[in-house]
Order: sequence, then C-alpha cells, then structure tokens
Amino acid sequence: MANWKDILNELNREGSTFDIVRRKYLKQLSNYTGRNTIAYYSGWLQKNTKELQKVLGINDYDKNGFMAAINGLDTSKGLDLILHTPGGEVAATESIIDYLLKKFDDLRVIVPQLAMSAGTMIACSSDRILMGKQSSLGPIDPQYGGLPAHGVLEEFQKAYEEIKKDQTKIFVWRPILEKYNPTLLGECEKSIAWAEQIVEKNLKKRMFKTENSRVRTNKIKKIKKELGDHSINLSHSRHISAEKCKELGLKIEMMEEDNKLQDLVLTVHHCFIHTLSGTPAFKIIENNKGVALVQSMQSMVVPLKK
Repeated sequence: MANWKDILNELNREGSTFDIVRRKYLKQLSNYTGRNTIAYYSGWLQKNTKELQKVLGINDYDKNGFMAAINGLDTSKGLDLILHTPGGEVAATESIIDYLLKKFDDLRVIVPQLAMSAGTMIACSSDRILMGKQSSLGPIDPQYGGLPAHGVLEEFQKAYEEIKKDQTKIFVWRPILEKYNPTLLGECEKSIAWAEQIVEKNLKKRMFKTENSRVRTNKIKKIKKELGDHSINLSHSRHISAEKCKELGLKIEMMEEDNKLQDLVLTVHHCFIHTLSGTPAFKIIENNKGVALVQSMQSMVVPLKK
C-alpha cells in the first residue's frame, strides 16, 4: 500500500497534479475488482466552514455528478461506491439511492473511514458493505433545521412530564420551548419516519432480499432501532464500527480479509483526502475512467481523456 507520506511524495514528484495520481489508483482498484468504481468524497473534515456547510453534505446537485460518472459504464459489472460523507438531505439521499438501485443490480458500498447519517442510509441500501477496522457508519436519526429530530422530541416529552408533575416548572421550560416553531414536533416525527422507511424498504429490496420473512423482519427492526434511536446512540456523530454493524445483522465484508484490496482502497482514500486538503475542491464524485464532477469555487465536469 502507498501510505499517506508515499502519496504526498508522489504528488510532489508529479508537480502537484492531484488528478493524475488519484485517477491512477482509482483505475487500479477497478481493474483489480473487475467492477465499476465511483468515489464520492466530501471535504467536511477539511473545509467545514459556515459558508460551505450546506453543500458539504449530500444534496440534489450531487445527482449531476452521479449521472456524469455512470454515463457510459457497463452497468452489468456492478458498482463499488466508495463513500466518505457526513450525511446530508433525506430527500436528495432517497433520490440518489433510487437512481443507483435502478442502474445497478449489484451495489457494494465501500467505507474507508466515515459514512455518516445519510451516508449510512446509502450503505444500508446496498447489497453489502466493505469496511475496515478503521471504518465507521453513523446513526440515521435525521437532523431537522440543524437540530436532532429525536432530541427535540425527547426534550418536549421531558418538559411535558416535568410540568405535569409540577406546574411551577413551566417557568423553567417556557424560554426553552419558545425557541421552537409550532410545527416543529410534527416535522421531526415525519423526518424520523421518512429515514426509517427508506432504510427498511431498501434493506428488504437488496441486503436481505434472500432472507425468509420472519428473519428479515427481525433484522430490520433491530437495525432501525439501533441506528435510528437517539436515546441509544446519544449523539448524531456516534461512530459505529464494522464489528458493531455485523452484530446488528448488516452484511459486512472486511477489508482485512483481502490485503491487496485493502491496500488499493486505502491508497485511493489517501489520494482523495490529499486532494481535498491541498486544493480548493470541497467535493468530488469520480469514476474509474476519470470522469468527475469536482465542486470547488466553480463546479465542473472533467471529461474522460481521449
């Protein structure tokens, strides 16, 4: 494996041409697996500024990148989707999942480091997930208006119970509850139900499609509970390891079982992280043929070199 320092040295030798080095290793990975490969990388760890927060997550614009990356691929070869994301909008995530599942009969999600929130929803919608000991998924409890939907409901329930028991507590809770819009509770409830519906529907359609009905129902119920319940995870940023994902019943493949594959995946990961750290790019969607949508100061589609 080319480690972090090796990649940096190679980038420097090539004259800081990040694209050349990154595409070389992405192509090597695809050649090794014999599968289409698309990498989706957000730079939220490097560029989490107030100005970029709304675009660093999964959003509707990303679908343009997936359309460009998928165009011209032999979809019969299946897809390895490398995900590195903090999550994003539920509506956009649902739309992208539906698109990917219609295009590919075999979808494997690869998580070199982090696929959180809506990224976890995409992973759960695949046929299987490739992770390493360093990889993490995250809770799928949605955020609404920047607030954890489960957390809002818990706070209202706590206020209700305390005020019911002691009417004087209303003076403590009033300034807290006045921050919220009147429709917030309903919107939070709908957001939670929506996220869980997406995961349940696609687990049935893909990952657990061959399971008998009773086993499938029990697995999905456990996964929704463990990934979706804020009271269990305590934080929306909770990191859920590959080992824990296996315990939940998700179909997890371990990178460590194939050293060559692990080396190639982590080398690709280092390349993308270096690009996000060393250039103005804050999001990259790129396939193994060099077709990419790179979002920086301007978005551009980079065509395949002839």
